[in-house]
Amino acid sequence: MYPEIVRTSKFLSLILRHQPGKIGLALDQNGWADVDELLAKANRFGFHIDRPFLERVVAENDKQRFSFDPERRRIRANQGHSIPVDLGLEPTPPPEFLFHGTARRLLGSIREKGLLRGRRTHVHLSKDEPTALAVGKRHGAPVILKIRSAQMHADGYRFMLSANGVWLTESVPVQYLEFPDERGVYP
Repeated sequence: MYPEIVRTSKFLSLILRHQPGKIGLALDQNGWADVDELLAKANRFGFHIDRPFLERVVAENDKQRFSFDPERRRIRANQGHSIPVDLGLEPTPPPEFLFHGTARRLLGSIREKGLLRGRRTHVHLSKDEPTALAVGKRHGAPVILKIRSAQMHADGYRFMLSANGVWLTESVPVQYLEFPDERGVYP
C-alpha cells in the first residue's frame, strides 16, 4: 500500500474510531460522520485530503477499515472504536472456532484474565489463523489463540460480525481459550 494511503488511513482511524473531537468533528450514535464535514475539518486541521483520495483510501485499505453509507454521503469505521457507538450489528452465530493474534509477552495476563476489550468496545477475533497472525505481528512476537466460539455462543455469549469480516464480542473468558504449545500446536 502506498505510504500516503497508510498515513491517511491512520489519521481516519484516529478520528473515526477514537478522537473525532480532535478536529471538531461529531459522530452520530452509529459512528457516522458527514463526508463533506470530515473533509473540511481535516483540511482546516492541516491534514489535506480531497474526496477522490478519500474514496481511494476506503477502497484500497487492506483491512477495509471504513465504509460509506449507500448514498456515499457519510463514512464510518467498521470496528475498533474506543468511543461508544452502536454499529447496528445483529448478533450472529460464530463458526466453531475463531482466532486471536496477540503478543507472546501478553500470555501471562491472558491466561489469568482471558481476552479483555481494553480501551475498545469489543474484543476482535479473526476467522482464520493467517489473519490472526498478521494482527499478532503488529504487537511483538506473535502467538495465535484459538477460541471455542461456538461453545461460547451456546453458553450465551454474543458475537457480531463487522462489515469487514472482523468478529466482535465483549470478552473471552479463559475457559474458552486454547493456547498453543511452543511448536504452535493446540492441545
